[in-house]
Amino acid sequence: MAVLFANNNSLSAITSLPASISGGAINLISTQTASSSSTLDFTSGINSTYDEYVFKFYDIHPATDGAYLTFQSDTGTNTNYNQTVTSTFIYAQNDEADSDTTLAYATSRDQANGTAFQPISLSIDADNDSSFSGQLQVFAPSSTTFTKQWMSIGNEVGNGYYNYNTHAGGWFDTTSALTRFQFKMSSGNIDSGVIKLYGIS
Repeated sequence: MAVLFANNNSLSAITSLPASISGGAINLISTQTASSSSTLDFTSGINSTYDEYVFKFYDIHPATDGAYLTFQSDTGTNTNYNQTVTSTFIYAQNDEADSDTTLAYATSRDQANGTAFQPISLSIDADNDSSFSGQLQVFAPSSTTFTKQWMSIGNEVGNGYYNYNTHAGGWFDTTSALTRFQFKMSSGNIDSGVIKLYGIS
């Protein structure tokens, strides 16, 4: 493999990339904005165009104190949102006093061949200054050969004065193409927040 240098080893001298260098692009597909919404649904734009799709969450705020964000998927034009999921969920926490630090596995947030909505956050306060932000990656949802893997990472303020960093991952146990995703709180509405869907090329 050849090592390519910029002219005069200066980044400022680069006017174009060599033909052998290529890069991907993040393509915005759609945006959903919550306003006391029971669900946020993405029912189009998820197809074989991209091998990876990313949902980004911006300040998801629950109407009900202690609710957590969940998601599910479905195939074709189906709207049951009950695909079989196997998943894991871990989190790190720290409080404002730096007195309660934890790295833990959350058994109440995983599934083993379950069809429930999958949690991707812990409990979020309904206080005005509390919210959840992060992202969910879904890989090759249009594959008709393999199960569909996904993983999420998020950060939130909850339980009064705690910061939580969450990591979840798993797969949808289907070889049918996934075409739609729905997001909702474990209870109550999504009071506010934005979810954007991107395709990665």
